[in-house]
Amino acid sequence: MVEQIKFKYIYEQVRQLILNGEYPIGSQLPSEHQLVKTYNVSRETVRKSLNMLVSEGLIQKIRGKGSVVIYQGMTEFPFAELVSFKEVQKQLGMQYETIVPVFEQIKASAVPRVKEALDLTADTKLWHFIRYRQLDGITKIIDEDYCLVEMLPSLTQEIVQDSLYEYIEQQGYEIGFSSKSITFEPFGALEHLAFGEVIPEYTATIRGIVHLKDTSRFQYNISKHIATEFKFTDFSRR
Repeated sequence: MVEQIKFKYIYEQVRQLILNGEYPIGSQLPSEHQLVKTYNVSRETVRKSLNMLVSEGLIQKIRGKGSVVIYQGMTEFPFAELVSFKEVQKQLGMQYETIVPVFEQIKASAVPRVKEALDLTADTKLWHFIRYRQLDGITKIIDEDYCLVEMLPSLTQEIVQDSLYEYIEQQGYEIGFSSKSITFEPFGALEHLAFGEVIPEYTATIRGIVHLKDTSRFQYNISKHIATEFKFTDFSRR
């Protein structure tokens, strides 16, 4: 087996063990010396394999500890679809708990980016709320939303904890479409508070502007996912 094939083979073997949970988050991989003996290859070959795992966000090399698994399992959410979190849970068969640490009214002037995105006047009143999506008590996703108070004057914290879109449709509105963008951004104070110690300290951040079927804009959403747990799947055809 030539050197290039060897390091890819080791990478694939160890990667599969991590994805299968045989090396769970926080566990250590065998040392470079052990991998050299196991696969009968050079130390340089092993290092190439480990560097590929590092670049993919599966492991972190830590002085004195070796290679530590940082992969926590992928959470695949439909990026191209316009669905509520409640609907996503049913699709994926996952039981998340939603915590609402922030629920308030603000003026559009307090959030210039949102004001511009929704084409609002400075005095327009907005609902602002943050929802932590937790699995087994651990926050996996932060959803931050801004909605028009005029459209949803009776909105409550209990409603947004359950399903915002379900409530909107119950009020007779038809949700139409959204435009979304995705960026990878370093942690800020909110992310440190919600996610805790995560390596690397980056989120996959999806920003969306949601429209009703009559094309009017009513919601600005920011959804933050731990970068190493985020998977974007799309289908393209020429």
